[in-house]
Amino acid sequence: MTQEAGAEERRRLRAGDRRELIARMIQTDGTVVVEELARSLEVTPSTIRRDLALLTEQGTIARTYGGAMSAGHTAEPTLGQRSGLAVAEKDRIGRWAAARIGPGDTVILDAGTTTGRLAHHLRARTDLTVITSGLTALRELAEADGVELITLAGTLRHVSQGFVGPLAELTLSRLTADKVFLGADGLDAQLGICEASLQQTSLKEMMAERGKELYVLADSSKLGQSPFTAWAPLDRAWTLVTDSGATDGQLAPFRALPDTEVITV
Repeated sequence: MTQEAGAEERRRLRAGDRRELIARMIQTDGTVVVEELARSLEVTPSTIRRDLALLTEQGTIARTYGGAMSAGHTAEPTLGQRSGLAVAEKDRIGRWAAARIGPGDTVILDAGTTTGRLAHHLRARTDLTVITSGLTALRELAEADGVELITLAGTLRHVSQGFVGPLAELTLSRLTADKVFLGADGLDAQLGICEASLQQTSLKEMMAERGKELYVLADSSKLGQSPFTAWAPLDRAWTLVTDSGATDGQLAPFRALPDTEVITV
């Protein structure tokens, strides 16, 4: 079959056939990315997301950052892999969050790519204190002379480029903040923040308690997802900041919470 004929065949795929093909691709490759699937199958990314949502409901696959993996596959994506996903969405979320931070504020930044974009937008600030466990934020702010930078140094998780463990928690126990900004591997309205390890959820839970205001920064691919089994509950008032690509169905469980504000950017 020629390349042109193959492309024409993909265009003629019915929805059910397309989803069956996607499921086979995931079984073969282990993981797929929304943008790559959209280009390969010559449909829009939103069409692929709907396909993946249906396959997830059927238990065929599990959603990941910007894509999907086989239901039995539990590999944690590296920070480098995540940094190339939902780039524009993460930047908009980070820019919005940066605008909420005022002169004289002390803020806690979680490890991760979205909080890394928040840190990027703080580089020119002055009269600001940033407490962080993430190497991404540290790199962004290392030469920001107007920012006092406090590191929650502990045991480095290489895959996520963040510090965790008792030393990080000990440092955090001596500090408080005006605002806390957390990331998430997955986010469930009832269970809270999903992560790959209990060390991560323990630190996040403690971070959430150390600030006057709590924000969870999560692009729409994270909403309603539970890629792992460790959870940090959100037992206080908090604000979800996500991108405008989130559907009403994704947002409804969070909007129904009594002490949660939902922001889309």
